[in-house]
Amino acid sequence: MRIPPAVIEEIKFRNDIESVVSSYVNLKPAGSNLIGLCPFHSEKTPSFTVFKNTQTCYCFGCGSGGDVVTFIMKMENLDYVGALEFLAKRVGLTIPRDQADENNRIRSARILEMNKCAAKFFHAALLSPDGKEALAYLQKRKFSPALIKHFGLGYSPNSFNALMSHLKANGFTEKEMVSGFLCGISKKTGKPFDLFRNRVMIPIIDPKGDVIAFGGRVLDDSLPKYLNSSDTPVFKKSKNLFALNYARKNCADRIILCEGYMDVIALHGAGFSNAVATLGTAITPEQARIMERYTKSVVIAYDSDEAGQRAADKAFKLLGEVGLDVKILKMTGAKDPDEYIKTYGPERFRRLLDDSKTHFDFKLDAILAKYDVSVIPEKLKAINEITDIISHINSAVERDVYIGRISQMLEVSRDSLTYDINKKIKKQNKEQQKNESRKIMLQSAGYGDRINPDYAKNVRASSAEESILSIILTYPELLQKIKKGDYKLLPEDFFTSFGKRVFEKALELTTDGTYFDYGILGSEFTADEMGRITAIVLKRNNLSQNGEKELTDCIAVLKNEKNKQSATLEDIINAKRNEKK
Repeated sequence: MRIPPAVIEEIKFRNDIESVVSSYVNLKPAGSNLIGLCPFHSEKTPSFTVFKNTQTCYCFGCGSGGDVVTFIMKMENLDYVGALEFLAKRVGLTIPRDQADENNRIRSARILEMNKCAAKFFHAALLSPDGKEALAYLQKRKFSPALIKHFGLGYSPNSFNALMSHLKANGFTEKEMVSGFLCGISKKTGKPFDLFRNRVMIPIIDPKGDVIAFGGRVLDDSLPKYLNSSDTPVFKKSKNLFALNYARKNCADRIILCEGYMDVIALHGAGFSNAVATLGTAITPEQARIMERYTKSVVIAYDSDEAGQRAADKAFKLLGEVGLDVKILKMTGAKDPDEYIKTYGPERFRRLLDDSKTHFDFKLDAILAKYDVSVIPEKLKAINEITDIISHINSAVERDVYIGRISQMLEVSRDSLTYDINKKIKKQNKEQQKNESRKIMLQSAGYGDRINPDYAKNVRASSAEESILSIILTYPELLQKIKKGDYKLLPEDFFTSFGKRVFEKALELTTDGTYFDYGILGSEFTADEMGRITAIVLKRNNLSQNGEKELTDCIAVLKNEKNKQSATLEDIINAKRNEKK
């Protein structure tokens, strides 16, 4: 979908970047700009800056940045058009649709219709003679007929083409089945086959009620235990939650976050209709933000094994960063919520929920269970681990509360605990600064550059390239002159493929006149690439104010470096020829 520049300009004009960003980030004035903690990576010191005069943002810690559209792309995990539609809706604008966009809409609608057809097929198969083993498995887990129907559970027959034949009979093509992750293509024969076979099928339904994907569980111990839909035109794992379509109506006070589908279904069957789960992956920042829209607190009900507790640590961090009150369920006598309810009943599980612990209390219990604090050496080890945990807490007030508790509990002075904790905080800050300095040095040299891996191959040429881009994106009139041939600069003169792409797209998207907003490049580049382009534009602040002279000098450096490289290659070729003589 190609949106006219005038429409993009109007959307951006109506969505002031300060207003949009401040709905996600707590911003504070810093001179003429605004700063806050970056929403895209974990940090204690604000490095995310909003530049009101240019209507852009940039994080000097992780490199995320761009205009308001790029910010929404990254924040809401949307493509360029999706971000524009999100912002247009925010201010009551309607974006005109072209035929290509209409075709994409029809394609998505077809996949949703196909998923609905597949879900009905799977459910019917579960209730057929072929599905008796799968039905027995669900009954063994004490899933009632009403619960099975409520979640639309089904069975995928042990056949390579049962679903495919059914979908073909209903007018769907093999291409649509592959696009919707219902069929795969055999590497040996090149023929399509059903991806889900001999599995209990769990439809994944979004809050609008559309079947967007599937999860399939094996009936035995074969691997993989779960097969989940990959991302499709209608489904993104990172921005959906299983059972949110039901939980959203019952979770204003609290969401129960589980690891898997079966735990969620069991909880809903026991009356806990505020349970959700991630979709075959660890929790993502996008999923944390989704939960923040629907609730004010989350109880993590992950498996009690070591892997589950490691996953809980990550969930605590991400959920806390979006401002949610987070607690964890401590289950004894059961490995997961499903087993706990079957063993002890729903009422005892409800009491367990009400008694769920904060992250600190959960960690504290584990430490006190590990050490005998009546023995001085073990007591010192326990104190060392506890102060480690407290030192990673950002809130000074929260740290003070925990210091008071530990002081009384372990009979250690507050001053001693505070001294040790502050010492650890200083060490952490020093290490963080050291890592950031090392990261800046490596980035300056181009090492580990995911966006522009060619940079390190010739830092002088790459630096000149970025200076050229920073000038022409800051002064569009110079871009116009280049387009007319005034500076004799061509895409072939660029050393890195990334720099060449930016230059080519800038030339392509600029029109007659002097106005050019580099944010329009977001239609051709990813959110991470736009962050790099923003960093390049900010580089202009470190250059002289004589843009034309700087441009001429940088073009000369770039061409000289390219000539040197060409000469070197020519010398190598000539040397090889001479060897043959």
